[in-house]
Amino acid sequence: MDFSLSPRATETAENMWDFMRSHVFPAEPVWDEHLRTHGDHAHPPVMEDLKAEARRRGLWNLFHHKYSGMSNVEYATIAEITGWSPVIAPEAINCQAPDTGNMETLELFATPEQRERWLEPLLDGRIRSAFAMTEPEVASSDATNITTTIRREGDEYVINGRKWWITGVADERCEIFIVMGKTDPEADTHRQQSMVLVPRDTPGLEIVRSLPIFGYQDQHGHCELVFRDVRVPVSNLLAGEGDGFVISQARLGPGRIHHAMRAIGMAERALALMVDRATSRVAFGQPLSEFSNVQDAIAQSRIDIDQARLHVLDAAWKIDQFGAKGARSEISAIKVSAPAMATTVIDRAIELFGAMGVCDDTPLAYFYAWARVLRIVDGPDAVHRRTVARLEMRKTPPYVG
Repeated sequence: MDFSLSPRATETAENMWDFMRSHVFPAEPVWDEHLRTHGDHAHPPVMEDLKAEARRRGLWNLFHHKYSGMSNVEYATIAEITGWSPVIAPEAINCQAPDTGNMETLELFATPEQRERWLEPLLDGRIRSAFAMTEPEVASSDATNITTTIRREGDEYVINGRKWWITGVADERCEIFIVMGKTDPEADTHRQQSMVLVPRDTPGLEIVRSLPIFGYQDQHGHCELVFRDVRVPVSNLLAGEGDGFVISQARLGPGRIHHAMRAIGMAERALALMVDRATSRVAFGQPLSEFSNVQDAIAQSRIDIDQARLHVLDAAWKIDQFGAKGARSEISAIKVSAPAMATTVIDRAIELFGAMGVCDDTPLAYFYAWARVLRIVDGPDAVHRRTVARLEMRKTPPYVG
């Protein structure tokens, strides 16, 4: 097991850190001010400047081996760095969710015509996309529960149903939705679902609202959608009828590495802020850093972060060696451990900052909200623990007694 980076990957990580310090961090107040004055879902022009600089540096589409040549272990390092500014940095290098997962899906399953129309502009950063699976009326952590219908009528599919928490839709650059629904409710449980491509301007598709996360409205939004007799050509089907569940499973493995490593990046920035606060703030006649409970919080945060990083790198290495199917337990495990760790570390930092930690004068409040929601998105903790337990119980231990 080797987590070392190639010379090229090391150079890319150094380049990424220079980009963060020289461009991304200075862009954060510019980004915030634009949204404050133009609305939560406006598109700050500074993003296009950042994207141009990232492309100039060769920091573009690093998430996919085909385009970057990086392994999952190597890209994990980049994903962690972007987690220091999780709203801006991933999009600046065209490695933002849900577009990464959608690009991977199109790379695997799209026809040549679908690739030309949708994958190429996504890879070029000219449009955004959404993945519409989750529904309000059913437990969508079990994808076989979905009730949205995709019924064939001649040369068209007719879609009816409701979706919510669909990330990216509030951004008007989001031009294409991958929609999961049932094409054959009488088929075997895992062959009932299919996926179709639905352009944003298709008649019958209503964007109802953007849902906040703990009161925060993200620039890209998390939206509720209604499909009322939405019609798309049969040629908009991804792969074949009944392949929807297989596509959904293929899509989620590497993306969970990305989420976990960005969570670690958020935790690292929280720890850096914690140390700075501890060494600069004086209470009861001495720096906070002199109090043993503050030292304990800093030390335990370092230990927790390093443990989580090794856990995620182990999962990334196993994906590189055996594919996502061969790392199924590890992928579920890091989906639990990394956001839980980040939530804990960020909470310690908030405690040290006091009132400043729960307002927007630092990134900690937003980090905490996003780290907490990561314990729900892409499957809640309970579902992933269930997966780990089931796989563990299938093993034959070397000795019991």
